[in-house]
Amino acid sequence: MTLDLSQIEDFRALAETGNFSRAATLRHVTQPAFSRRIRALEDWAGTPLFDREAHPIALTPAGEALRPLLAEALRCLTEGRDAARAAAEGARATLRFAATHVLSFTFFPVWLRALEGGAPPGAVSLVSDSLLACEALMLGGQAQFLLCHHHEAAPSRLDPARFPSHPVGTDRLVPVAAPDGPAIGEGRGALPFLAYSRESGLGRILAAALPEEIAARLDAAFTAHHAATLRSMARTGRGIAWLPESLVAEDLTDGTLRRAGPAALEVALEIRVIRPLALGAAAEAFWDQATRPAKARAPMA
Repeated sequence: MTLDLSQIEDFRALAETGNFSRAATLRHVTQPAFSRRIRALEDWAGTPLFDREAHPIALTPAGEALRPLLAEALRCLTEGRDAARAAAEGARATLRFAATHVLSFTFFPVWLRALEGGAPPGAVSLVSDSLLACEALMLGGQAQFLLCHHHEAAPSRLDPARFPSHPVGTDRLVPVAAPDGPAIGEGRGALPFLAYSRESGLGRILAAALPEEIAARLDAAFTAHHAATLRSMARTGRGIAWLPESLVAEDLTDGTLRRAGPAALEVALEIRVIRPLALGAAAEAFWDQATRPAKARAPMA
């Protein structure tokens, strides 16, 4: 038996959902047909890849060992397909980005334009989502680059040996509230907290970096994984939120929001671009441009 692209995508769908019914829906087949395809994949591997007794369904040790290899194969096949189509059409290959929500509109457009040096942009595809979803896109070979905030206390779920990264900017999480809202240091009781959901990379960072004595006083009054949503709630006086300075700089200047805590509670961040090891020629050229010192860059061809 040979292995084909559709079987790799079947494997990825079941590994990500942990549920045969949901995975079959994602793959647009009936559940019995999907189950037969997974059995055929396991026959190819010569061993069970999924523990069907677990809830949700989990990878066996053999499945865990195979997962990064199949993900790398999927990325290589996707790169090759896109390069072949671009060559046939006489066009440049599309650069595929994933970016967390806030960076997709505060950082990405300006960063990309600076790299292009004023040259006409090539074909670019951008998916804006939570960090958890963006990491899944990278693992599945559906994006070549991931743009996200980074803090040493909360490393990416992507293995740095397989997904190198490079710093391309800085930011910081700042505790903010409405002008008449709560502030850290005012009283000793609980503080209404506008929290990030578990899908959020900024929430992951904040949970790792915030002092325990401050975290213990925070009482989640509202939860979302979009920083822009938390910003809107903070502006209405619903509580304190730690938001990227790049997002709230104008609010702090015009007084719509104020700093709600001392500078010691701000969290310094890097903005990083992450890639897989295998990239096509166009994506490699972009990486070279993105990681070159600014004064040494040439306009993108």
